[in-house]
Amino acid sequence: MKFSKSSKIFIASATTAALASSVVMVTPLQTQAAGPFTDVTSSDSHYESILKLADLGIINGYPDGTYKSRSHVTRGQVATILANILNLKTENPKDPGFTDVSKSHDHYAAIAALKEAKYINGYEDNTFKPNEKISRAHLAVMIASALKLVPKNSEALPFKDVTLYEEQIKALYDFGITVGTTDTTFDPGNNVTRGQAASFLYRALEVYDSTFNLSIMHSNDTHSAVEKAPKRATAVKEFRTKNPDALLLDAGDANTGTLYYNELKGQADIAFMNYMKYDAMTFGNHEFDAGSTPEGHQALVDFIKIADFPFVSSNVDFSADAKFTGLFSDLISSEPENGKIYNGIIKEINGEKVGIFGLTTAETADISSPGSIAFKNYIEEAEKAVKAFEDKGVDKIIALSHLGFDDNPAIDNDIILAQSVNGIDVIIGGHSHTELKAPYVVNANTTGVAKDTTLIVQAKNASDFLGTLDVTFNDKGVVVAYKGGLLDLGKYADDQGALELLKPYKEQVTKVGGAEIKATASEALVSPRITDEGNTEQLSVRKNETALGNLITDGMVTKAQQFTDKEVIMAVQNGGGIRASIDAGAITVEEVIKVLPFMNTLAIMDVTGTELKETFETSVGVYPNENGGFLHVSKGVKVQFDSSKPAGERVVSISYTDASGKEVLVEDAKTYTIATNAFTGKGGDGFKALEKAYGEGRMTDLGLSDWENFKEHLESIGTITPTVEGRIVDVAK
Repeated sequence: MKFSKSSKIFIASATTAALASSVVMVTPLQTQAAGPFTDVTSSDSHYESILKLADLGIINGYPDGTYKSRSHVTRGQVATILANILNLKTENPKDPGFTDVSKSHDHYAAIAALKEAKYINGYEDNTFKPNEKISRAHLAVMIASALKLVPKNSEALPFKDVTLYEEQIKALYDFGITVGTTDTTFDPGNNVTRGQAASFLYRALEVYDSTFNLSIMHSNDTHSAVEKAPKRATAVKEFRTKNPDALLLDAGDANTGTLYYNELKGQADIAFMNYMKYDAMTFGNHEFDAGSTPEGHQALVDFIKIADFPFVSSNVDFSADAKFTGLFSDLISSEPENGKIYNGIIKEINGEKVGIFGLTTAETADISSPGSIAFKNYIEEAEKAVKAFEDKGVDKIIALSHLGFDDNPAIDNDIILAQSVNGIDVIIGGHSHTELKAPYVVNANTTGVAKDTTLIVQAKNASDFLGTLDVTFNDKGVVVAYKGGLLDLGKYADDQGALELLKPYKEQVTKVGGAEIKATASEALVSPRITDEGNTEQLSVRKNETALGNLITDGMVTKAQQFTDKEVIMAVQNGGGIRASIDAGAITVEEVIKVLPFMNTLAIMDVTGTELKETFETSVGVYPNENGGFLHVSKGVKVQFDSSKPAGERVVSISYTDASGKEVLVEDAKTYTIATNAFTGKGGDGFKALEKAYGEGRMTDLGLSDWENFKEHLESIGTITPTVEGRIVDVAK
């Protein structure tokens, strides 16, 4: 809410123990007297701030009519004032447990109330030090934390004496709340006087009164990584503790990728999203995978209906599928119902309206099974959504986008969306599985953030990360500051409530994982490493052709050919992505998943012969040493290299077998279509030529699960006999 004379303002922060000494409120002692103050004259550099804060009722003087501008405030005194401002209950508070704050202490009740409300922490030695003063650095932390102020740009601070709390001090500097003690010093350790505090706080109030801060948590492409959900739940709860009004949004593809979806059809995924209290979600292409089944999109309908939040989708037309009748609306709604689909929704946060709409890639028609569901032009629909929001007075707008960050520009992607449509402030992306460690900024200038700035964020895939974003808007709805990043969920403990929720789902899936597929291995399909005990021949999946690699790539090329009219001349699979062997005998689902555990997806891409040659030079560049980027190839392909030559000059020839059965040499100047996994296609393992092709929009991620493709291929064969065919040959031997 905006500040007014009748409202109350608090400056508080819940921080780590290491920062505990800064967690205080700086404001004078409350007394019966009020300004003007007999000892504050116009010659005082803080004169104007002191009088204005007194006039607003934020500060008071002493009983003798003085203000004592040069005096300091203790932590205990501040705690009492802060508790009063926050209207915290100070009757019979929970003991804060600080060894130096007894129940008889003057400020015990306030300190206890603040600790219980998680506004303050103590020192590492379990003390609070109620009689200590506050430094300039710690005051900066308090203001930045309470007002959620973040730096406007990445330029360095001019202060040479700041080594701690740089971000918070930079935020205050950017907003003009502090200018330092000199042009190059901040004096972070100096204690703040009452006069200085008045100036800090008044300038902070001016910023607070003209800005709106929005916190967002975001996920995308979690792909039924259900067993990681308890860690995501912990991260969500911790972030909400500090940012209780934060939105939690998802950019699609919650479904498919693990046995949890195969067995439970999204019911486990939606249960955890409800548990974490998501605010909205848009649809990814994989949400439409079941359209070709006899049940059609019934699983998706059930997924939607059970959600404790609404869905947003502006460019997807559900009208031709009767299963969605009554579930979707073309409206922008400020009162959306849970389990329904809207063009967009309006959320009110601290008195400010935030618009949220959704987009799904048009590629869905080709790489999924939407059936009669149609996809409209994303630019046109985004423009309509923005106008609809603006007509309702909404000037802070978020797009939940399953277009892909930098995917094929001939179809759709987030960068083009941001460049083409004015008025979108934040794009929360998905589909391309991009790990954006910081927001990607469109329309920013060199001095800060320009008008119509759009921030693009994305949190990779498979629930490895939870994205966070803090955005500051001015009173015209323009982004003026931002901070975003990814929380590494692998570092979080499991949420106990979520673990309990997981138990029945995990039991069911574990049972299914042991089930046999419709295929049998006549001999073990090995995935050898040089370090394996008994590997006397020093063979390795990371430097030699293997039967397992052959089977995987054969399945890849077969599946990829179903999604394009072009001839797919080969498939390539990085050896580092093949992680386990399959024992002789009946093959289980669990074994298949362990071979390809990374939830990679199948992709097709167009590359030149020169780029293919460069790619295979990388593949065999460190031979005979192991290389996670060593590429296995599909049937009919032959790669000859000479390990006696220098790295980069080893590939002798690359050939493939065409549709007529003829062996064809790859030519440098020609362009070919190949299949690979999306990780390799984006340049993983150092494949620069593929990374370039991906960057130029020459890759299409089909979004098909690698282990499911592999399972399907094994079942199409039935009885598997391991075979090595001389697909990759070192002519130096």
